[in-house]
Amino acid sequence: MKAYAHTLDSPIGPLTLVVNADGALTHVLFAHQAPPADVSWDADRCAAAATQLREYFAGQRTDFDLPLAPAGSDFQRTVWDALRTLGHGEVVDYGGLGTRIGRPGAARAVGRANATNPIPIIIPCHRVIGANGTLTGYAGGLDAKQVLLRLEGYDVRDGRIARAVAA
Repeated sequence: MKAYAHTLDSPIGPLTLVVNADGALTHVLFAHQAPPADVSWDADRCAAAATQLREYFAGQRTDFDLPLAPAGSDFQRTVWDALRTLGHGEVVDYGGLGTRIGRPGAARAVGRANATNPIPIIIPCHRVIGANGTLTGYAGGLDAKQVLLRLEGYDVRDGRIARAVAA
């Protein structure tokens, strides 16, 4: 299927947005990730996603309203759907996310699904932290995860969430 891409500057570095022919977002890629070789560069087709991400980074948007088409297994899509239910500034640990999807004890499998999320930020995998409050891994790097969590109201110190900042 034909794909269209656009690169957006953001506080966490350039993000490449990829949409399919139907206009559904299929990927948000970090600077070190390459888009599919056969994409056509088209800012207009990616405009809705770019606008909503700019609004998010400016603190004007707390949730996204975009058509999404992430490719993955049934389990991965279940995890990604559960991530989309996390509210702005809400964090959960891997075990807690496993419990939410009816798979208590599946923290490692949840972590693997989280790591393969093709649409980070919009499917908010940055909101998943270690059981002890540590930031743990993130495809965009821990610095990016820290920026995103701070943007959502968390005080992050020494790689750990210290507390939610009062609104």
